[in-house]
Amino acid sequence: MTGPNHNAAGAANGSGARIPDKPTLEGIDERWVERWQADDTYAFDRSKPRSQVFAIDTPPPTVSGSLHVGHVFSYTHTDTIARYQRMRGQAVFYPMGWDDNGLPTERRVQNYYGVRCDPSLPYQPNFTPPSTEGKHSTEVPISRPNFIELCGLLVAEDEKAFEGLFRRLGLSVDWRYLYATIDERSRRASQRSFLDHLAKGQAYQLQAPSLWDVTFQTAVAQAELEDRDRPSAYHTLRFTRANGANDGTDLLIDTTRPELLAACVAVVANPDDERYQPLAGQTITTPVYGVEVPLVFHDLADPEKGTGLAMICTFGDLTDVTWWRELDLPARPVIGRNGRFVEEAPEVLAGQGLAHYRAIVGKTVHSGQQIVVEQLRATGSLIGEPRPISHPVKFYEKGDKPLEIITTRQWYIRNGGRDADLRAALIERGEQIAFHPDYMRSRYRNWVEGLHGDWLISRQRFFGVPIPLWYRLDAAGDPLYGQPLTPNADSLPIDPSTDVPTGCREAQRGQAGGFTADPDVMDTWATSSLTPQIAGGWGEDDDLWARVYPFDMRPQAHDIIRTWLFSTIVRSHFAEDTIPWYNACLSGWILDPDRKKMGKSKGNAMVPTDLLEAYGSDAVRYWAASGRPGTDTAFDESQMKIGRRLAIKLLNASKFALGMGELASALDTPVTEPVDQAMLAQLAKLVDECTRALDGFDYARALERTETFFWTFTDDYIELVKNRSYASRGDELAASAHGALARALDTLLRLFAPFLPFVTEEIWSWWRDGSLHRASWPDAAALRADAGTASDGLLPLAGQVLTELRKTKTEAKLSLRTPITTATITDTPDRLALLEPALADLRDASVADELLTAVGNELMVTAQLAPAR
Repeated sequence: MTGPNHNAAGAANGSGARIPDKPTLEGIDERWVERWQADDTYAFDRSKPRSQVFAIDTPPPTVSGSLHVGHVFSYTHTDTIARYQRMRGQAVFYPMGWDDNGLPTERRVQNYYGVRCDPSLPYQPNFTPPSTEGKHSTEVPISRPNFIELCGLLVAEDEKAFEGLFRRLGLSVDWRYLYATIDERSRRASQRSFLDHLAKGQAYQLQAPSLWDVTFQTAVAQAELEDRDRPSAYHTLRFTRANGANDGTDLLIDTTRPELLAACVAVVANPDDERYQPLAGQTITTPVYGVEVPLVFHDLADPEKGTGLAMICTFGDLTDVTWWRELDLPARPVIGRNGRFVEEAPEVLAGQGLAHYRAIVGKTVHSGQQIVVEQLRATGSLIGEPRPISHPVKFYEKGDKPLEIITTRQWYIRNGGRDADLRAALIERGEQIAFHPDYMRSRYRNWVEGLHGDWLISRQRFFGVPIPLWYRLDAAGDPLYGQPLTPNADSLPIDPSTDVPTGCREAQRGQAGGFTADPDVMDTWATSSLTPQIAGGWGEDDDLWARVYPFDMRPQAHDIIRTWLFSTIVRSHFAEDTIPWYNACLSGWILDPDRKKMGKSKGNAMVPTDLLEAYGSDAVRYWAASGRPGTDTAFDESQMKIGRRLAIKLLNASKFALGMGELASALDTPVTEPVDQAMLAQLAKLVDECTRALDGFDYARALERTETFFWTFTDDYIELVKNRSYASRGDELAASAHGALARALDTLLRLFAPFLPFVTEEIWSWWRDGSLHRASWPDAAALRADAGTASDGLLPLAGQVLTELRKTKTEAKLSLRTPITTATITDTPDRLALLEPALADLRDASVADELLTAVGNELMVTAQLAPAR
C-alpha cells in the first residue's frame, strides 16, 4: 500500500522510504479511515476454519440520540483486542449492531413525531406524521407497524452518525455484518427463539404479581430494578383480636404504607417470636375496614423490626409477594395499572369499611395515603404521629416514580429463580467462562444465587419484537390463553396485531369464536440476549454460524452482568447446551470529577466528537486504553494530552530514526554490537510481556509497558547509538546500529498498533508496504535470536550513566553538547564489567574525551567539563 499524500513532499532515503519534512497528526485520522474502508483492511476472512477465527459479540449501543464518551472508552478496549488478535493471525469476526429496540427509542419517536402507538388500529400505507421536527401539541394514534416504520426512519439518521463516529475512532469493525435489534433478521431470530422456548416448556405465561411502572405502563423485570432512597414515615396502627378472644390487648403494627390497609390479607410474625406464639390460629381485625385476617408465621418476619408484626398486603413489596405465595393467601389488589386505587373494592369490604374505601377510589397512592391516615386518626387507630424515615424504594432504572406491584398476565422464561437445578446449571456455565478481571465472576454468581423469580420478558409497549402468538376466543369472546396459536417458522417475523394465524380470516379478529393477538412485545433484553445468534447467522447462515460460535469474546460494562451477560447465557444454555462465548471482558464506568458515573441518563455525559477533534483519535484511544479492565476510570483530558504528545513523539522519533540509515533494507542486517543486542534482548522481553497481557485481555498493561520502553528507547538508546549510526566509528558498527534500529522501529510500531492505529499506520507507510494492521505480531524468539547472549541489563545501566553525565551539564546550566574532558564511573566490579561494551557509545553520546572506571560500592559518576569558551 502506498500511504496517503503527506503534508510535504518529503525526502526519500536510500531505501526509497518517503519521509515527510514536517510530520504532523493533522488530517491523518480522516485519510486513513478512507483508505481502510477502500481497501477492506478489516474484512473478515470466511475461508478460515473455526480454530483460526476470533469472534467478538460486540455490544450494540442504544440508538437514542447520540453516543457519549463512555462508548469511546469501552469500545476502544474491544478494538485493541480485535487488532491484536488480527495481528496474531486470526480471522477476526468483529460485527457491529444497533440496539434500536426498546423504550428509549420509542419515547424519542413518540415525542419527535407527535404520535402514539395503538396496536388495535389498522396499518395506514403512506402515513405522514403530524411533525418531523419535534413540534406538536397533540399525539396522533397510529398502528404498531406505522409506529415501527417511524422508529426506523428516525434511528436510521442516528445510526449513520454512530457509524461515522466509530469509524473516526478507528474501530476495526467489518461493517458488512451490521445489524439492528429491530431489523427483520433480529425479529425473526427473537421470535424463533421464543417459540422454541415455548415448545420446550422453557417459556410460560402466568397471571401473577408483577413489578409495574405506572408512568411507562409496563411490567419491569428484576434485572431492571434499582433502589433509590426516598422519604417516608412509619405509621403505628392499632389492630384488635377477633373470634371472641379479645382480652383488651391491642396489637400494634408499624407500616410505611397505610394506604394499602384495604389490601391486607394477613398479619405475620416470626415463628420464634414468643410474644405472638399464643396467638397461633387466631384472627385479627384490621382498623378502619373491620376485616378479619389470620395471624400467620413466616421466617422472613423480623422480630427486631418495629413491633415484630407486619401486615401482608397484596402487594406492597416483594416480601409481600413471597408471603402471599408461600402461605397460600388470597389476593385483594387495590392499585391499578395507572397507579390509582381501583373502582372494584375487595369483596370482603362492607358497610362503613366499604364507605371508607370509596373515599380513595381513583386517587393516587400519595393522595390515598393522606386520606387513609385521616381515617385512622378519626377512628382512633393511629398511635401517635407518623415518624419520618428515609429508606430504599424499588424503581425502574429508567423511571421516575416508585414501582407498584400489580397482578397482570405476563410471559416468563425460566432462569433458575424458581428451579434449584437450573440455577445450579447456570452457575456452572459461569464457571466455564473466563472473566476478565476474574473477580467479576462473583457478581455473576451472586446475581444468579439471589434470583427469586423467573425472567419476565413481556412488556406492555409497542416498539419491540411482538410476542408471536394469537389466542382463540371462546363463545363469550374471552381469550383461551392455554391454547395459543403459533405461526409457521417460515413466516417469521410476524406482527400478530396485523398478521392472521393459519386457518383464520381478518374478519374473525376480536370476534367471539375467532381470535385475538397477544398485545405485548418482548423486553429489549429478550432480543439483545441473542446477539451471538443474530450476528452469527443462527438459523440463516449455517456456514458462518459454524465458524464463529461459541464466540471468543463478550465485551461489556460490569453493571449489566445481571442483564445482558446473564440473559445471553440463559438463551445459549437452552438453545445450544453450551456457553455463548469463552471470555467475558468487563469495562468499568467513566466517572465525572465528583466520582459519579457519566451517562446520558445522568445528565453529565461528554459528547466525544469535540474530544476527537481537539486531541485526535489516537490520543482519545490512549486515554481509554489506559483504563484497567473492570475498573471505573475518571474522565481526564490531561491523559488525552499525554496521548497526543506520545503520538507526536512517535512521529518525530520515527522520522529521526529513519533518517539515521537505510532502515527498510536493514531489517535483515546482522546485529553485532553488545549495546544493540542488549536493546533487542529488552525488546524481546517486552514482546513477551505484552503478549501475555493481551492474551489475558489486559490491554492497559500492554500499553503501559510499551510506552515505558519507548521513552527509554528514545531518551537512551537512540542517543547512545546516534553517532555510531552515522558511521563515526566505521560502516560495520553503523550497520549493526541500523539493523537494531530497524528491528526496534518495526517492533514498536506493531506493539503500539492496537492502541494508536492512525499514527502507527502513517509511520509504517513511510517505509513499509501493505497495512501495518494486516502485519503479524512481533516475534520475541526472532528478536532474542538476534540479541544472542547479550544481557538485557546492559542498556538500563548505560542509560543510568548517561543520565548522570547529562545531569552534570544541566546542573551547570550548560548545553548537552558541552564537551567533557574526563569522567569517572564508579561502581561494583560486576556492573563495571557489564557496562564495558557500552563505554564507546557512552563517550560519543556524552561528548566525552575520556571515560574512566573505578571500583566502588555503588554507582557514582563525576565529570570534568571543558572550560566555557
